[in-house]
This record gives sequence, structure tokens and C-alpha cells, in this order.
Amino acid sequence: MNESRAAIRYAKAILNQAVETKATDAVEKDMHSVVQTISDSKELQDLLGSPVVKGAIKKNALLAVFAGSHSISEGLISLLVDNKRVSLLKEVAQHYIVLNEKLKGEETAVVTTAVTLTKELEAKILEQLTKLTGKKVAITNVIDESIIGGFVLRIGDLQYNASVANKLNSLKREFSNSL
Repeated sequence: MNESRAAIRYAKAILNQAVETKATDAVEKDMHSVVQTISDSKELQDLLGSPVVKGAIKKNALLAVFAGSHSISEGLISLLVDNKRVSLLKEVAQHYIVLNEKLKGEETAVVTTAVTLTKELEAKILEQLTKLTGKKVAITNVIDESIIGGFVLRIGDLQYNASVANKLNSLKREFSNSL
């Protein structure tokens, strides 16, 4: 839980800085890139989570991967590495996107799937979410193979877990309780 609160604090700080410099959209574009790139790369996830790899190496690798990003985004990477919180980068990026969408009067739905959403499925989800919320909704697709199949949908404070992994865990609990 502390990890999440820390990620939200970093995201708010970056958003404030982006608002002051009128760079919210440029930084949001970078944050989408961060989320997608980290989600797509097991090697990058391993690098960020490794306690063995020195901070300077992580910083250089990230700045190379995200070369051409806005200076605020690059500053976030440096700050997280310097504070030994670089493992939070993806989570900070996700929170930034949500906060910036709210600032624009939009909602952001984070849809976690085992594989990338097709354009058709993304359009159907968007249509349903717009009907449900009555607001303009943006979708961020996060890939997490550990959910096996199905999806986890998070919008605002609400979460709907229709993942195969969740269903298997529920069955396991039921069996354990009935023994």
C-alpha cells in the first residue's frame, strides 16, 4: 500500500510541474510510452526490479530507452533512480495518466489483460464505459500474463476482476474451506 501512495505522490508532483510548464499532454504521451514499454519488456521489468544493478546503469538504460522524452519525464526517471524508487516508474506513469485525464474532465480505465486488446474489443469496451460513466473515457491497456486470461478493469476507485487467475483462486479458496 505504501508503494501505491508513494507512486501517487510522485505522479501528483510531476503533474503539478507539467501544469506549470503547460506540458501536460507531452508528459502524458511519455507516460503512455513508459507504461507500454515496461509492460512489453520482461528484460526492462527485470532491470528495474533488480537490487544488483546499480542505479547509474538503470538511469542510463532508461534515459536511452526513453530518449526524446520531455525534460519533466526524464527528470522523473532521474528522481526515482536517485531515490531508489525506480521500481515504481510504471505505477507512477499510470497514476499520472489517470490524474491528467481527470484534470481534462475525462476518466481513464486501466484494462489489464494477458494479451494486447484488439482495436475492435477496445472500441466495444470504450462504448460500454462511456454509457456506464456518462463521461469521455480513455483506455490504458496493461499486459500481465500472470492473469492467464480474461481481464481486470479499474476505473476510478472501482475494480472488476474477471481474470482466470482470480477465478482459479476463488475455486481454490472454496475447496480449502469445504475440506
